[in-house]
Amino acid sequence: MSEIYIYADGACSGNPGVGGYATIIKKADKSKTIVGGEEDTTNNRMELMAVIKGLESIRQKSDITVITDSNYVVKGMTEWVTQWQKRGWKTSQNKEVLNRDLWERLLKAAKKHNVRWQWIKGHNGHLENETCDKLAVNEIKKIKHRRDLNAKDIL
Repeated sequence: MSEIYIYADGACSGNPGVGGYATIIKKADKSKTIVGGEEDTTNNRMELMAVIKGLESIRQKSDITVITDSNYVVKGMTEWVTQWQKRGWKTSQNKEVLNRDLWERLLKAAKKHNVRWQWIKGHNGHLENETCDKLAVNEIKKIKHRRDLNAKDIL
């Protein structure tokens, strides 16, 4: 069984604002890209969504390395989430964990696989990370363009 690599990135224009995400999944010589976005979201939600979409698209139990420039995602999954769950989804400051819906969805998707989490520095020339960033930003542009077209229809 060859390892699968998931490269993921999210972006937001305003925070909150229009957001986009992109995922590149690689296994041996095959590659798949998943993109999407939302009208009103945050950068952290898009970072999470990129990884979620990647993991959810892999049906068979697999060895997966998730590579992202999001410390929020990597630290969340490797350091914080266990304590959040023990505290009833509360932070160390006893506040509600933000984006709990997506953290729970990510946990469910990750549980099906053997996942290794790897952080990389963003905007540092890493080909797949740079590609995901460009694709996520492009999704933002598409959403804004559709919104502008819809506004013109109203006028």
